[in-house]
Amino acid sequence: MSRIDYSVWDHIEVSDDEDDTHPNIDTPSLFRWRHQARVDRMDEFQKKGEDINKALCECRRKLAEAQKKVQELTISASGDGKAELSKAQAEEKKLKKEEREWERKMDEHNREEKKMPWNVDTLSKEGFSKSVVNIKPDASEETEEEKEQKHKTFVEKYEKQIKHFGMLHRWEDSQKYLSDNPHLVCEETANYLVIMCIDLEVDEKHALMEQVAHQTIVMQFILELAKSLKVDPRGCFRQFFAKIKTADQQYQDAFNDELESFKERVRGRAKIRIEKALKEYEAEEQQKRLGPGGLDPVEVYETLPEEMQKCFDEKNIQMLQEVISKMDPTEAKTHMKRCIDSGLWVPNSKAEDGEEKEDEATYEEVKPDQEEAKKEDVN
Repeated sequence: MSRIDYSVWDHIEVSDDEDDTHPNIDTPSLFRWRHQARVDRMDEFQKKGEDINKALCECRRKLAEAQKKVQELTISASGDGKAELSKAQAEEKKLKKEEREWERKMDEHNREEKKMPWNVDTLSKEGFSKSVVNIKPDASEETEEEKEQKHKTFVEKYEKQIKHFGMLHRWEDSQKYLSDNPHLVCEETANYLVIMCIDLEVDEKHALMEQVAHQTIVMQFILELAKSLKVDPRGCFRQFFAKIKTADQQYQDAFNDELESFKERVRGRAKIRIEKALKEYEAEEQQKRLGPGGLDPVEVYETLPEEMQKCFDEKNIQMLQEVISKMDPTEAKTHMKRCIDSGLWVPNSKAEDGEEKEDEATYEEVKPDQEEAKKEDVN
């Protein structure tokens, strides 16, 4: 049969039920004084633990920053950077030692806390002291108008520098230029380079488009690297160049594949833009061609009988009269009215009252005199 261990109750400090006091001592006041002294000791002990924990967290934060700095300098350090790397490594070593010391102090504090006797204030604790309502944080995302204005302002200020970066060829030149102008490492630069590529392809400057496309993918890869590392892109572009220049075949293949895909997308967008511009141009030209009746002369010409088309091609009125004389009068009137509305035929109308009379007069202008036609047939 297992025994119950009651030793946990051996060290209990409860002052409220102590009654072995001298008759001349105010017992309630003594108990209150003892309780207050114990509470003060507990508060002091708790504050000491909080200070140790705060110092440990701060040390760990500094250590993480030092390790990150050492990692960056290890990748890109050369020449004068080696001295800075040694300094960073020394700082990292010092912070590791401090971290171990604070961890030791924290362990000692926890052991002391376990050894402390229980009392009326620690035997029981409240389960809940407040209610917490989860409130969705207000996400302050930029609106489309704000993004557009931000892009416009940035381009107006740095357009010349962005274009210069887009024309660079060598990795070293690109890295140095971004080191001198770190503000260019952002989404606005990448967006402008994309638009620049499409404009160059529309202008049939294919070689220049491919060059700028290369720099566009460089910027996009830097931005993606920053997202994966959860850091500011201005602080990691050196890592991209160090990685791409070490001839990592898998990384290089991914870069080249994305570059080729991007160039194909640019060509597709440029083609769509050209087709749209051509349609708008054709619509404008058609609008300019419209005759007084709102018809397109090209479309009307294509609907005319072949014999009438030949008359307009040769600008031969006599031939037109002969063709109309052989046609059904109603059909002839319809064709001539469409010619007038499109501007193919400009009548010398003798009628002055009404559109119907104008059409008839026009047909009469072109229609050959029947008596003359009969005489020609007899002869």
